[in-house]
Amino acid sequence: MRGTAFTETMLGTVRLDAETRERRIRLDLRAEADAVLRPHRTTVARLTGRVRIAGFADAPCAEGELEVSPLARRRIRYQLAFTADGRGLTLDGWKSVTACRPVESMTVLPFTLYEGDARVGEGVLRFPLATGLAPFLLSFRFPRRESGAEHFAPRWSGAPGRTEVWYTTLTDPESGTGLWLHHEVTAPADGSEPFAHGWVAAFPRGGAVRHARFGPVPWTRPADGFTGDNVTATPGQLRGNTGDFHWKLTERPQEAPLFTFPRWSWRRPLLPAAQMLPAARATYEGEFSYGEQTLTLRGAPGASARIYGHGNAHRWTWLHAELGGGDVLEIVAAVSTRPGLRRLPPLVFLRLRRGGRTWPRRAERSAVGLLGVGRFRAVFGLPKWTVTGRTALRRIRVEVDQPAERTLTLEYRDPDGARAVCRNSESADAHVVLERWWGRWRPEASWLLDGTAHAEAGER
Repeated sequence: MRGTAFTETMLGTVRLDAETRERRIRLDLRAEADAVLRPHRTTVARLTGRVRIAGFADAPCAEGELEVSPLARRRIRYQLAFTADGRGLTLDGWKSVTACRPVESMTVLPFTLYEGDARVGEGVLRFPLATGLAPFLLSFRFPRRESGAEHFAPRWSGAPGRTEVWYTTLTDPESGTGLWLHHEVTAPADGSEPFAHGWVAAFPRGGAVRHARFGPVPWTRPADGFTGDNVTATPGQLRGNTGDFHWKLTERPQEAPLFTFPRWSWRRPLLPAAQMLPAARATYEGEFSYGEQTLTLRGAPGASARIYGHGNAHRWTWLHAELGGGDVLEIVAAVSTRPGLRRLPPLVFLRLRRGGRTWPRRAERSAVGLLGVGRFRAVFGLPKWTVTGRTALRRIRVEVDQPAERTLTLEYRDPDGARAVCRNSESADAHVVLERWWGRWRPEASWLLDGTAHAEAGER
């Protein structure tokens, strides 16, 4: 099933009831619907975006609802909640569609501002046809709509020499503690029985990293996720206890799935391994305790991810970065274990979801470029490693720092029995710079993460 997504900008004026003068107002919105827009039906879409009122408000995280019903109800209604000077306001208005004035009725939005149930202002917004029509039409996308829950089901079909992983990383916004839950099934290459195992870790700010392992225990093949040794990971729920760690968390997806590797490689496992996120972003509620520490999580940002394949790469790095404002960056860079391929530079899979769009548009672009030209590059190392790359009009540089005191080193075995070592930090630092070509390279966005990036470097 496909949905609809588009962006829209409107400009106008608003007069607050306590004032006599008018202020300029600008809306930069993104609408996302779970169905394809049909003019003869009523479609409800989620609204997110930015509200700017000159000298009064600049709210980058406005949220609301858009009702598109040009024929059935002859209106397009906007309801948008935002914060201005500490006050919670709601913009409510609609375009009254009529065949007598088709252009004006589709481009003029009278609205009222409310604080609670009390009216506090009114104004008019207009869609700028001359400058806004082309970007508006070009912004339309019809993405697939799929539930992330379906990707939690085990993939292993019984073949030897396979490994499957469910892992979750998040940051407690109050304490700054990073958390890592790793659940894994290993089917040894020698055909012996598969087993379930994993670990849990806490990365407190200013404190020592703590962790505990669970398993190995026989794999019981549950239908909806991971279960083993008093630990479960199923859609929306993460529970378990091992050592002095205890957790009971509820996961609330905030985004559609994100395929770090090409989508086809997850559905048809032709590559040595593939990784994806059932939800690009999620929030977590519940309790997590270790030793004498108990964290009560409320809206903790993070994500769960899935891996399926033959085992670990020869060398690899990984990054999950919550950039704020709904933006997220996911990177996997790896060197294959296969003979002859170990000497090649790392393949980089980079996915930046920003403003509801994912760049590069195809996962293969960062890994193989265009006919091998323009591949993204990774420079491995510790405590610092980097990824750089460019497409025709954009380029990116990512610098990751995993300080030794905030990094946990763990050793485990791949299905073929080879030793693998990962060095993980759920409190890493990262600097991301995105530039766009406008006659010369100009800054488009930059993000600095201080102890909130989730990163890993590993090797066999």
